Amino acid sequence: MCALFGFLDYGKKISFLTKKKLIRELSVAAESRGTDATGIAYVKNKELTIFKKAKPAHKLSLYFPNDTVCVMGHTRMATQGSEKFNANNHPFLGCADKSFALAHNGVLYNDTILKRTENLPSTEIETDSYAAVQLIEKSQTLDFESIKDMAETVMGSFMFTILDEDNTLYFVKGSNPIYLIHFEDLGIFVYGSTKEIVQTAIMKTVLKYSKGNVINLAEGNILSISKNGEMTKNFFTFYEDIYMSRNYSGFDWACLYDEREESVEDVLLENCVNFGIEPDDVYALLDYGYEPEDIEMMFYEPKYLLECVRETNLF
Repeated sequence: MCALFGFLDYGKKISFLTKKKLIRELSVAAESRGTDATGIAYVKNKELTIFKKAKPAHKLSLYFPNDTVCVMGHTRMATQGSEKFNANNHPFLGCADKSFALAHNGVLYNDTILKRTENLPSTEIETDSYAAVQLIEKSQTLDFESIKDMAETVMGSFMFTILDEDNTLYFVKGSNPIYLIHFEDLGIFVYGSTKEIVQTAIMKTVLKYSKGNVINLAEGNILSISKNGEMTKNFFTFYEDIYMSRNYSGFDWACLYDEREESVEDVLLENCVNFGIEPDDVYALLDYGYEPEDIEMMFYEPKYLLECVRETNLF
């Protein structure tokens, strides 16, 4: 569980101090969903700039220039890839026909298999999220079509924000939450992963005296907001496979075994790559003493699963 937050100021009616205060309060409120790392992206002199560190937001000073149009932020709870290696933290920098930054809230379960099927280049970055950056880079274009293709290729839970060098901000809505509010009289959009994050921050700034309109986004929506505040919406087909869903706690795995006459071990071996591990890792866990049912439960907690795999590799 991570958090997204930020603003896009097209009206230029509020002061720099207010925007600085807004980002401070949004980032600290977003600590409710992650304190392992904090990062922001913004455009400076027509170039994307990313600042991120493996620290909670309240211990950082998040600097951006006073003429900044958009700040795209992220607080991280690490699930794959240590936050101590800063390249694993969000946002990530990418380059297609223009440079862009991407932040992700959620867990992608097919990133490992995508490296093979999509011929994604090797990278030192260890997070599942980075596969989304590489898919867009592979298309060599950042637009609705490339974002749509990326969103329909990855599997798992997600909410992506993407900021390009032209200060266009994209929202790509999967199953994870986003709360976006538009203060039309001030010419500013403010967003966070939850209503609580946004409202907590707003109540500590002068924005609390203005009326904002909530922009609702449904699963499968892509929304772009230009530096002039123009909104354009597009769509993609959202897939969240039953194996990868964060809501699969109620799924009856036994029905798979009955219909296909497979054991728990067979199902684990067949689907483990979607959870970031290989069949050899499943065998190692079994040899270490874990029961198939124990490993099945690990699939519900990716961070714990990877910790157990690393533990078996030490022996």
